[in-house]
Amino acid sequence: MATLTRADLAKVVSKETGWTQRDGRAFVDAAFEEIMARLEVGEPVKLSGFGSFTLRDKTARLGRNPRTLEMAPIAPRRAVFFRAFHVLKRRIDNGMSVCEEGS
Repeated sequence: MATLTRADLAKVVSKETGWTQRDGRAFVDAAFEEIMARLEVGEPVKLSGFGSFTLRDKTARLGRNPRTLEMAPIAPRRAVFFRAFHVLKRRIDNGMSVCEEGS
């Protein structure tokens, strides 16, 4: 299974819109930059029919280094969480049933 990259998205955008590859890449980069900028200031991002990205604050805690088993403090941080909307969940579920039928 191949990984979907920014370059792949740019190719799809340029193919579907008739734009140049450079314009497609600029569009994809601008879209991701806007999503990151909104998350950076704490705003949730909702993409209709796809899902939402939100931030959650994680408190400081004590963790364990898996190699040495030594306990170490983990600093508080903000983490990005993605929640798929029902449209995406339904498409994924339908894709699973298609894959199972073909097996």
